[in-house]
Amino acid sequence: MVMPRLIQPLGFILIRVAVVTFLFWLSFLGGSKFRSKIQRKDWPILILGGLFGVALNQMMFFMGLNLTFPIHAALIMMSTPLLITIIAIFVLRERISPGKALGLLLGIGGAVLLMSAGKELTITGSSALGDLFVFMNATSYAIYLVMIKPLMHRYRPIIVIRWVFFFGFLMVIPFAWHQFSAIHWAAFTFKDYLCVIFVVVFVTFFTYLWNMYGLHILSPSIAGSYIYVQPIFAAIISVAFAGEKITFIKLLATLLIFSGVYLVSFGFKKKRRDMEDEVMPE
Repeated sequence: MVMPRLIQPLGFILIRVAVVTFLFWLSFLGGSKFRSKIQRKDWPILILGGLFGVALNQMMFFMGLNLTFPIHAALIMMSTPLLITIIAIFVLRERISPGKALGLLLGIGGAVLLMSAGKELTITGSSALGDLFVFMNATSYAIYLVMIKPLMHRYRPIIVIRWVFFFGFLMVIPFAWHQFSAIHWAAFTFKDYLCVIFVVVFVTFFTYLWNMYGLHILSPSIAGSYIYVQPIFAAIISVAFAGEKITFIKLLATLLIFSGVYLVSFGFKKKRRDMEDEVMPE
C-alpha cells in the first residue's frame, strides 16, 4: 500500500531498522541484567548477525518484493526451513530424523498447495531478478538463525538482538540513505502512517523479539519451520477482508502445514519413547 508509491524499498528498510534498533536498546535501561559484557570471541558473530539477519535479509526481501509478485515471494520463502536444515547439518551437526524430514516435505507441500490453488496461479510476468533477491533473503535469514543460535545460551535474547540490529543499522545506512532522504512525508495520509507503523512495530520489532526468545529454546530448523503457518494466516485474512472462500484445497493444505510443523517439532522419536516408557516396567 505504501511501497513504492510513497517509499522506495531501501528507504523503508532504513526506517524499519532505525526505529527497531532504538526500541531494542531501550532494554539497556532495564538494569544490570540487561547489560552483560560481550565476550571478545562473540563480536564477529554479532557483526555477521547484523549482516545476514538484518542488512542483507531485509534489503534483499524488500527489493525482491518490489520487483516480483507477492505470491512468488511467499513461495520462495518456503525454502527457508530447508536451507536452515541443510546449514544446521554442516554447521551444528544437527541430525535429521525421518519424522523431521517428512515434516519438512509435508509443510512445504501444504504451503505450495495453499498459495498456488486459485487465481494466483494465473499470474505471469514475474521478474526473475526479484525472485532471485527473495531467494537470497531466505538464504541470508537461514544462515543468521543457525549462526546466532549459540549466543542464545550465553546472553539474554534481548541483548543479542539489540547488538545484531545495531550493526545491521550501520550497514544499511550507506545503501538506503538516498532513498530515505527522498521520502515526501507531506504526501502521507493517516492510513499510510498506520501502515508504516504496523510494518515497523509488529512485522519487525515483535517478530524479531519473539523469534529470538523462540530460538533460545528451539533449534534453528524448528524455529524456521514455523514459516509454514504464514499461508494459513494469509488465507484467514483473505477470507475476512477480501471475500475469499474456504475450499477443500485450503483445508487440505492447512492440515498438511500443521502436520509438517508438528513432525518437525516433535517427530516420531519422542512419541515412540513415550510409548516405550508406558510399557517398560519400573
